[in-house]
Amino acid sequence: MAPEHVINGQTLHLKAQSDVQVAQRVAQHMQRRMNENDWRPYSSKEQALQAWSRLGGIRLQVMKALGLV
Repeated sequence: MAPEHVINGQTLHLKAQSDVQVAQRVAQHMQRRMNENDWRPYSSKEQALQAWSRLGGIRLQVMKALGLV
């Protein structure tokens, strides 16, 4: 059974148990960026989200759970 993790009421479907920690770190990182309005090295939030969305995977799942995309 694949591990799952819940962020902001959204269930993330992960491939390995170690991905739970990765998802937690990504969520903390995104929360900090939102709180500080810090999107460097991108010049805007929109540019950052567009670039990160292309990466897919855990980061995209976390962004969706946080309502960023």
